[in-house]
Amino acid sequence: MICSMNFRFSAFVFLIWILLTFFPGVLLAAEVALESIEVHQTHEWLHKPTIYFQCKGENKTFLPDVRKANVLYAFKGEESWQPLTEFSSKKCKRCGIYEKDILTDDIFDEWEFCPSDFSDGKFSYVKKGEFNATFICSTCADVGADPAPPQADDAVKRISTVVVVLVSVVATILVVIVVIGGYKYWQKRKRQQEQARFLKLFEDQDDIEDELGLRDII
Repeated sequence: MICSMNFRFSAFVFLIWILLTFFPGVLLAAEVALESIEVHQTHEWLHKPTIYFQCKGENKTFLPDVRKANVLYAFKGEESWQPLTEFSSKKCKRCGIYEKDILTDDIFDEWEFCPSDFSDGKFSYVKKGEFNATFICSTCADVGADPAPPQADDAVKRISTVVVVLVSVVATILVVIVVIGGYKYWQKRKRQQEQARFLKLFEDQDDIEDELGLRDII
């Protein structure tokens, strides 16, 4: 049982290593944070505005510090409400800046938000008369960029590496199976030998009793 659990854990770790090495985009995502924002006007007259960011199909991210118009709010990217969203591929999202309202939320603007928008880890968006904001994402360019076509030699090397890895995995599995099978067979043989010795001990005792005539006396 312990050997089986250790083998499963090792296989899981090895699978994670393969995913991180050959398919980093599967497990890694590019996080987007808000560096600064300035709202030029608010749509709430009686109360302080409640501004939030949202991408289609995702949760709302409220910006609790943004309360006044024509004030530039700067952030460090470490606030509890960050990150705003994340990209796991180069596909764009429909996102926007909104103001919460009692009846219908007001829209400052909506746009196609793409990882390819980021240059040097930053992207600035301006909606005239509404707001201007700067977003930061240090890994968005890597996620959004189209990979360069591999050379023939590189492709052959990658395929060879994958084949070697797969062969190594299969060989390791076979070795583990043989070791576990051999250990179980050894245990079975040991039990059989112990049972045989135990039965032989009784047979020898019966022979001694027959020779001494003790069986008739009893």
